[in-house]
Amino acid sequence: MELLIKGSTELNKMFMALQRTASGLRRDFGEVENLQQSLRGARDFVQKASARIEESILSDLLLVRPNAGLLTPNTTHAGDGRDEFVLALSGASNFVRANPHFAISLALRSNDETKIALVYSPIDERLYYAEAGRGAYVFSAFHSARIKVSNLSEESDLTIAYNTSDNRPMIGDGRVSGCPALDLAWVAAGKFDAYVSDPLDYAEIAAGDLILREAGGRIEMMADLVATNGKVEL
Repeated sequence: MELLIKGSTELNKMFMALQRTASGLRRDFGEVENLQQSLRGARDFVQKASARIEESILSDLLLVRPNAGLLTPNTTHAGDGRDEFVLALSGASNFVRANPHFAISLALRSNDETKIALVYSPIDERLYYAEAGRGAYVFSAFHSARIKVSNLSEESDLTIAYNTSDNRPMIGDGRVSGCPALDLAWVAAGKFDAYVSDPLDYAEIAAGDLILREAGGRIEMMADLVATNGKVEL
């Protein structure tokens, strides 16, 4: 097999599965743009598109680990109890409004540890990925580069993404993007310095968690989810 990105054969097979699924998702996105006069119709369409993602990618993923389970925000397929793929469409609320800031989040976990993580933005075809112990990378237009978190710590310099329902004051240059998987990937890549969120479905953050840690960041999931470059105190 010809490797598309730097990493293992399994990583590349997972990326190929994402690409095949993303091509259909891009077609769906074009349909959503035509449904904006009916928000309810758009929501129904996106919900069906999300289900198609799970169905279309599952057959490809089972070629990678035939006995693996599958965890998504909506369904769970039992596997061998050792390996599990964790999949989510992150930023679905953006997708509903024909906002291109959404991503497919995909992770492979073995024995309760995330081994491979991919966050793929279908519209701009940009991939953030990591393998445990091998660093984090971004891939676009057949070019792969290693990513690292920022080294900023002064409050006036910070750009922080938020996804909170309380009245927490925003610190620094606060942003609300609506796509947790990409928010975590952007902290990993130094585009954001931190990310603060209400608790999220694990399927949406499993991949971003590994990518961030491999890029040198920190993440805590307690009352809130707080991801930082390791230098910001929140």
